This record gives sequence, C-alpha cells and structure tokens, in this order.
Amino acid sequence: QLQLVESGGGLVQPGGSLTVSCTASGVNFPYRAVGWVRQAPGKEREGVSCISAGGSSDHYRDSVRGRFTIFRDNAKNTVSLRMNNLKPEDTGVYYCAAVETGWCPAGLSPGDYGTWGKGTQVTVST
Repeated sequence: QLQLVESGGGLVQPGGSLTVSCTASGVNFPYRAVGWVRQAPGKEREGVSCISAGGSSDHYRDSVRGRFTIFRDNAKNTVSLRMNNLKPEDTGVYYCAAVETGWCPAGLSPGDYGTWGKGTQVTVST
C-alpha cells in the first residue's frame, strides 16, 4: 500500500517562492501518476498539477501554469512542486495524491485520486 507524506509548506509573501515535496513509501510509486491538490478555506479541493509515472507528461491548472513546476525523482520516491510568484489566492492546504495508473486524471479532477497524504499548509500573505 502506498503512503504519502507532504512537507515544505509555510508562510511566504506575495511574489515569493516555495517548494512543497511529497515522499512516498510502499509499493508501485514509480508506476503511478502523482499530483497536487489544494483546498482553500471554505472552498472545494481543486487539482493544481500532476505528473505521469515516468515524468514525461505534466499538467497544470490555468491559474498556475508558468508559475508552478512539478517534478519527480522515482529513485528517491519523491514528487515536488516548485511554486514561484506566489499569490494570495494560492493559499490553502496542499495535498499530494496518487492515481492507480501511470497517467494523470483528465482535468486534474481530485475525485480520480485514490491515495492521499495529510496535506501541508501554504499561506501567501503579507
């Protein structure tokens, strides 16, 4: 069974940068697509980014494209999300999540992820 643990959240000023990471333990991590889903206070979860099992394909929601970069190291069982030029609307709990297959869900739909971490808080504020 796959387990995911997030790290790297924190408080950052608008325009700043932050990297959140996800470390996996268990089986089959290299064969599963992994994504980041966030949830702002009072709002539903939304898919932010996803990377395929082999890392050849990555996807972003429109509001973060060009500012966020997802990457993975299958030898270290990690997936990270580098976030640049952060905005207050990027604030939320960021969850690492994995799908059962090697390909990212259509539309980055949170409902398609089967395994979740507990999340890490990212706050963008002055």
